[in-house]
Amino acid sequence: MSTTPRKQIILAAYVGGVNEHTAWEHPDAGSQIAFDTFRHVAQTAERGRFDYFFLAEGLALRERAGRVFEHDIAGRPDTLPVLAALAAVTSHIGLVGTLNATFNEPYELARQIASLDHLSGGRAGWNVVTSWDAFTGQNFRRGGFLSREERYARAEEFVDTVRELWDSWADDAILADKASGRFLLDDNAGEFAHTGAQFDIDGTFTVPRSPQGRPVIVQAGVSPQGRDFAAANSDLIFSPFSRLAEAQEFYIDVKARARGFGRNPDDLKIIPGAGFVLGDSRADAEEKARFIQEQQLSDRAVQVQFEQLWNRDLSAYDLDGPLPEIEPDPDAPPIIQGRAFIHQDRFETVRRWRALAEAKGLSIRGVAAEVSTRTDYIGTPQQVADALDDFIQNDGADGVVLGGHITPGGIDEFVDKVVPLLQERGSLRTEYTGSTLRENLGLPIPERRGALAATA
Repeated sequence: MSTTPRKQIILAAYVGGVNEHTAWEHPDAGSQIAFDTFRHVAQTAERGRFDYFFLAEGLALRERAGRVFEHDIAGRPDTLPVLAALAAVTSHIGLVGTLNATFNEPYELARQIASLDHLSGGRAGWNVVTSWDAFTGQNFRRGGFLSREERYARAEEFVDTVRELWDSWADDAILADKASGRFLLDDNAGEFAHTGAQFDIDGTFTVPRSPQGRPVIVQAGVSPQGRDFAAANSDLIFSPFSRLAEAQEFYIDVKARARGFGRNPDDLKIIPGAGFVLGDSRADAEEKARFIQEQQLSDRAVQVQFEQLWNRDLSAYDLDGPLPEIEPDPDAPPIIQGRAFIHQDRFETVRRWRALAEAKGLSIRGVAAEVSTRTDYIGTPQQVADALDDFIQNDGADGVVLGGHITPGGIDEFVDKVVPLLQERGSLRTEYTGSTLRENLGLPIPERRGALAATA
């Protein structure tokens, strides 16, 4: 009998909305922007002993042919104020937000995240993203856009600069003078100077060192350049792979890259997104999943998904008919604006979708169902717990980021019915063991580094 301890599953919960996974018209659907929504999800996840709550970022309202796309959130709040408010109504769960490295500036963002970390007692995390399009860039003083190579160069130096700022304070830089009731500040505390291709800044950073050393850094990287960036800089990597074979391949590759950068691979956690549908039986769950998919694949959602790839107006095509026979037009002005373009090659993707449609006799809607809305875990609570645990124990990942198709009650069923089963197996904590996000993730406190860290 093996005595090897079971891997502890990392669980995160997110509030969706800027995608087609949300069932907008469901009778139980609530507000996408009210604070009660964010509070419900965060507190429910904390009740389930999740590691962190995750909030994505939307910097521009998506458009189709110059008009706002109706399946988007109008008036989505800024990420940081929401997470700061959640810090006051939670006590253990981590608070991770997506914040853009293309349009923000290191000093400003470093202060904001460090402040959140102090407010929450060491529970803050930063999901580093870059932006590729001029449409989003128009909202910022930078304007325009950066090429892929420039985006990663800026992001890498951005992260390095932020770390220098976070490391500019020693842990004992503030010494209390109990007799006078004053605080004595180390002369070098907060001093920084950074000169590079992207940033040339110097001054004094205003926020002391984080309760967890540094806030946790999250990143997603699929391309070789993206994998290298994530393996070198991240504590958590958001993986797009949920099938075991390809997930294991990604797991091995990224962990090896981390080792190549001189890191302990165990200090890098890999977490794909996952969806679930529970039922009294597998057949019951599968029927529910079919109903949910029908709600997700509205006519408009399917049309826009295909129009972004083809970059053409496809409104004349029957969604229950064959795929468009015309080729994509990459040189035309974008018909869809503000959506992340995930396809590396339009023509190759169209070729694969046509081959899939021919092999399975699929319509446009059928292909959309195959490529965009697959739910990873469908079955009874026991079946879902078994499948998820097997995926983690076999190194498909270190955990999952869960989102429900209904906002805000999407993860309630998982917490009530699946979490106890994972706890019984010994794969999920029954109580929080640490006070910071790093401690609960099993990540070490990083050593200080940066331009002036050695002399501060």
